[in-house]
Amino acid sequence: MAKTKAKATISPETQQDAMRVAKATQKPGQTKAQTKLIAQGIEKGIAQYKKEQKAKARAQDKARKKQQKPTPAVDQLSEPASSPQPTAQDKGHSRLPWLLLVVSWIGFIGYTLVGA
Repeated sequence: MAKTKAKATISPETQQDAMRVAKATQKPGQTKAQTKLIAQGIEKGIAQYKKEQKAKARAQDKARKKQQKPTPAVDQLSEPASSPQPTAQDKGHSRLPWLLLVVSWIGFIGYTLVGA
C-alpha cells in the first residue's frame, strides 16, 4: 500500500517566527523574495524539528508505558526475591557505624587522658 503524503500545514506562529528570524539575519542588498525563501527554509526546519520531537516523545511514552505495565511472569519471579534476606554486604554495612562509634570513644578517652 502506498502512502500519500499530504502537504504539512505550518502554523501562523511558526511562519511569523521564521519570518522574524529571516529578517533578523537579512544581509544588506537582499531582496524580499530572497528573504521569503529563507523564511520558507526556516519554516521547514522548524516543522522537521517539531516532527522529530513528537516522534521522540511518542517513543518515550511507549517506553514508559511498557515499563509501567506489569507482566505476570515478572511478578511471579520477583516475589521470592522481594523477601528481605540480609546478605554479607548488608551485614558489613551494619557493623560500620558500630565500629566508628567504638573508635571515636577510644579516641575521646585517649584524648582526655593525654590532655589531663
